[in-house]
Amino acid sequence: MISKFLDPKNDVAFRKIFGSEKNKDILIHFINDMTLFKNKIKDVTFLKTNQDPEIASKKESIVDIMCKDEHENKYIVEMQVSSHAGFEKRAQYYAAKAYIGQMNKGDKQYQNLKEVVFLAIADFTMFPLKKEYKSDHVILDQNTYEHDLKGFSFSFLELPKFKIKEENLKTMIEKWAYYFKYAEHSTDAQIHSIFRNDVIIQKAYHELERFNWTEDELMNYEAVLKRDLDNQAVEAYKKQQMEEELKDAIAKSKAEGKAEGKAEGKAEENARLKIEIAKQMIIDRESIEKIQRYTGLSRLEIENLQF
Repeated sequence: MISKFLDPKNDVAFRKIFGSEKNKDILIHFINDMTLFKNKIKDVTFLKTNQDPEIASKKESIVDIMCKDEHENKYIVEMQVSSHAGFEKRAQYYAAKAYIGQMNKGDKQYQNLKEVVFLAIADFTMFPLKKEYKSDHVILDQNTYEHDLKGFSFSFLELPKFKIKEENLKTMIEKWAYYFKYAEHSTDAQIHSIFRNDVIIQKAYHELERFNWTEDELMNYEAVLKRDLDNQAVEAYKKQQMEEELKDAIAKSKAEGKAEGKAEGKAEENARLKIEIAKQMIIDRESIEKIQRYTGLSRLEIENLQF
């Protein structure tokens, strides 16, 4: 049975809902809910999403949605479906380009630079060692934890970590996370029950109804869906290969240790190998539970490997 609703994680759907003038109110509501500012923004102006980096390669950097509020603060809103190593560095790069982009050539009025806020919804685990599905990052003094440098802030929703059941949803953050994770499979009854007092999210659902989309829009949606499925298949194959290589490496290490008959050397080699495996799995954003299962290391030992 074809679902009534499309998937908001799809790039085409995401931009239709959050990146269009007619749905500007949805974007404003989402930004206010995500950032929890004391002073809520009231309006946004959409900006071009291509940033021309001043690097030799002259490649373009492209974000999903970029806008500024009535105070000239900039917001980058990203939907990331596939896991990519270094996505958090990419977030900082995009934010830095937006910050620098405020300066005209030869302009030295640094005091006029406004804040850049990066918001991302990730359909994969970004920070394996963090338990919470939402994390907020700012620059703090290492000793006093004072927030003196206010140029950047980053907020991430990691959808795989979101486990709250629909009957227990309370905050708007929880409801948005539910929307992104389950909208495609939601029913009208669920929407009425969960979001009966949330007009904006109801509107966001309305924008996902496939019967409100043109044939061309649906074709573009399906093309992006195929691309994402192809990418997921490639990532799944890479993970399978990595797991097989890890198993082979462990088996080889054990065999070599037995052949040499050196208990101490074997123990040291096994310990070293476990740490290397754990580090690689952290880079690949595997869960702590899976790392423990493959290496036998404790949660504390794994957490101490953060780098």
